[in-house]
Amino acid sequence: MDFAPITRPLTDAEARAEAERIITQSFQPETPVRHFPTSFRDDTKVPAYGDTPPVHQDDKRIVPAWAAGIAVASIGVGAGSVGLGCCAWLVLQGLASVTLTSVLMVTLPLAGIAMVATAIGGAVSKARSVSKTVYEGPVIQNTQITNTSTTRGMFSRTRNDVR
Repeated sequence: MDFAPITRPLTDAEARAEAERIITQSFQPETPVRHFPTSFRDDTKVPAYGDTPPVHQDDKRIVPAWAAGIAVASIGVGAGSVGLGCCAWLVLQGLASVTLTSVLMVTLPLAGIAMVATAIGGAVSKARSVSKTVYEGPVIQNTQITNTSTTRGMFSRTRNDVR
């Protein structure tokens, strides 16, 4: 290459020729480009069995105990929340299908049992409360009312003592 400074301007033909020379020189590879395949497919049949034993591959994964514990706990929490969601869905479906007839059919036997139990309890308590004791004698009733009133001003208090 000639790096000598050009003292005069180039003509149009010389400039065109110099540009073509620079472009061809710049885009011409110095070494020939070799094209390599980017994939390979082996179409030979795999044998059904062979005399080479399997190769042991060491497990290099290391999982800390706390990470395994958190993973197991998160699976448990997820399963539990799914169970609670199903429970809530079933309860709400049941509540959505409640009618007056179904409520009465469920509560009528319970109300009947409660009524019979109340009647039996009342009869038993009446039978136990019968007293054979008869009191005879004079009855004295003394009622004494003491009224103390100090009513003065806006806030007053009246006390009635009944004895």
